[in-house]
Amino acid sequence: MAKRDDPETIGRRVQQLRHERGLTQRQLAEPAYTPAYISTLEAGRVRPSDEALRHLADRLGVAFDELATGRPARLATDLRLQLTEAQRTLATGEAEQARVRYAALLAQAETHGLVDEQATALLGLGECALDTGDLTAARRHFERAEKTLDEAPLPARVPALRGRAVAHYLAGELRYAVYLLESTLDELNRGGLHDPDALLLLYAAAIGPYMDMGAHARAAQAAEFALALAPQAGDPALVARMHRQVARTLVAEGRLAEADASLVKAAEMYRQLQIRTELANCHWMRGYVYAQNGDLERAETELRAAQDMLSAQRAALYSSQVAVELADVLHRRGKSEAAAALLNDVLGDLSSERGAVHAAAAHRLLGRIAEDARDTESAEEHYVRALSLLERAGAAGDLADLCRLLGDLLRRTGRVEAALDAYRTGLGHRTAPGTTTLGPAPAQPPL
Repeated sequence: MAKRDDPETIGRRVQQLRHERGLTQRQLAEPAYTPAYISTLEAGRVRPSDEALRHLADRLGVAFDELATGRPARLATDLRLQLTEAQRTLATGEAEQARVRYAALLAQAETHGLVDEQATALLGLGECALDTGDLTAARRHFERAEKTLDEAPLPARVPALRGRAVAHYLAGELRYAVYLLESTLDELNRGGLHDPDALLLLYAAAIGPYMDMGAHARAAQAAEFALALAPQAGDPALVARMHRQVARTLVAEGRLAEADASLVKAAEMYRQLQIRTELANCHWMRGYVYAQNGDLERAETELRAAQDMLSAQRAALYSSQVAVELADVLHRRGKSEAAAALLNDVLGDLSSERGAVHAAAAHRLLGRIAEDARDTESAEEHYVRALSLLERAGAAGDLADLCRLLGDLLRRTGRVEAALDAYRTGLGHRTAPGTTTLGPAPAQPPL
């Protein structure tokens, strides 16, 4: 039962409703109570019992909860239905329209003190902000959702914690994202809180940052746990997201056919659920798989499909990240001029605080294009900017690849000691299939 208002508030509400209905205190009181009791109650000097409130609610023609809490009858049910509609709007890619609906529903939930509905609206606002690339707003919404659910069991807070971790991951804060996910997993597992949906959500979210950091064993273990949990999970969208994440670990293990099959399965689930943004992400991941395997024509087709879907949905950050990977495929297909134009178009949407790993990948690719054009000064400038971004993010696979490129450039221009420093930095990291943002990973840098 919802928490009851204080006696003074209930008294004012009873008096207002009595006047609206043209009843005297005696008419309201009879036959079970006296006019004096009603007078004392309306003055807020007595806390009415449940029995008294039910009598008054019946005489006034309102629901018990409405009289006790001020909430209109069926408000919570109606809000939950509207929140589901807002979620469907977001799933179709209309993030801005969904944001407006979630904000209005949050205001209603706050007015009437509906905690669960407040948290659901805040989670929706956080997901809208992730889709549009407003990572600061996303973190703020997810933090508010956590705070709103502060007294709830940990599994109920997991979606907000996962959302916050994803926002930090997209901002290039890989280690902090992993810390949030791992500490929550530890707390769940140590406390015996075996909630399949909560655990699956966390393990699937950890795979991306693990891979970018070069923690391949941990990524593979997270994928193994996620696959084992999937049959117990109750949310099909969550299972589909898991398949999309697991595909990357399969690529790293050279299991490309299995990775593609996992993505096909995820895409079919998203089509059935009509979740367009995640379906676009499946096209994106399939393009990545094909690019890693050297099937550039199919990679370009998938990445263009992903970019078209995301651009139509105004998912600015995701669309820019796909554009960087598409530019890599274009460059490898001999379309370097088109690749450079695409990269220069999207670099303004990426930064150290917003898509840092892909911002570095864009500079790395522009450096390679500049080298092909024998513009070594411009190439070095792009490599150095990429290095700064990757060191801050801790993206090991990309960092190893970049150090090899920078070392080779420095060696060719006669700066052997600087080249050796770059190679040594690269040797501290591992590069392998599936661990770099762009293309098949090269061999380890020589020393």
